[in-house]
Amino acid sequence: MKAPKFRFIKPQSLSEAIGLLSEFEDEARILAGGQSLIPTLNMRLSQPEVVIDINKLDELKGISLETDHVRIGAMTRHVEVMGSALVNENLPLIAEALPYVAHVAVRNRGTFGGSIALADPAAELPACILALQAEIVLEGPQGRRKVDADDFFHGLYDTAMRPDEILTEVLLPLAKPGEVFSFMELSRRKGDYAQAGVACRALISSKTFENIRLVYFGSELKPTVGENVIRALEGQTWSGDIDEKIFSQLEDDLDPIDNLHGSAALKMHWQKVLTKRAIAAAVEKTELV
Repeated sequence: MKAPKFRFIKPQSLSEAIGLLSEFEDEARILAGGQSLIPTLNMRLSQPEVVIDINKLDELKGISLETDHVRIGAMTRHVEVMGSALVNENLPLIAEALPYVAHVAVRNRGTFGGSIALADPAAELPACILALQAEIVLEGPQGRRKVDADDFFHGLYDTAMRPDEILTEVLLPLAKPGEVFSFMELSRRKGDYAQAGVACRALISSKTFENIRLVYFGSELKPTVGENVIRALEGQTWSGDIDEKIFSQLEDDLDPIDNLHGSAALKMHWQKVLTKRAIAAAVEKTELV
């Protein structure tokens, strides 16, 4: 199929792009990497009046190390993030997750900010930034504002971003001393969207969980923090296995959806298995810290 007719505008500044969004409101779509927008245009699932191409906005690109966080510009390509020494040294969870993001061709064009702004429930990066409790920076006619990752994802492709705002950068906290990270995902083929997955951040001392954060994706309508299973794990000591009753707490955290990838019951089973694997991997990494 062919895309519907639309006006194509390539702003030369962020302020110009924001002005266009304010002018056209819901009739405008932002083109970043285009890995999601172009297919939906071609299938006519999206029929905007205007497409605003922000690829010329250099202020939205790049990776930098700040005092207590790493800044990743929204227009930074996945392949650039994967190859960044700053990311590999300071954001091990992001480094571990990125090879699971789509395929090489998609990573060459897809953008870090685009994945987060789209908020696909099966995407890896939204879950990772939620696990890291990052901040998302948005800019619009009212100026610049920061939104905590905990408050950003509202539902299926639904976020705290307003129609006249652009996601400009993500601020990711540096790994703290003693923190370990693990990432697990199940998909039909490597690079496909996840059927189930978990991002884990943990502080473990003598195999005892002092602080742990588990974020699930692929089975819900948005990335979801496993609040109940986290509380059940706090203070527990890993001895190669954990009481199954603890993982049953996950049933109060998740409400998997039935779809072509599997039933809700099957997805719950997958998430429990991935949780055990992620925790085992995190404990193993404590020996290397």
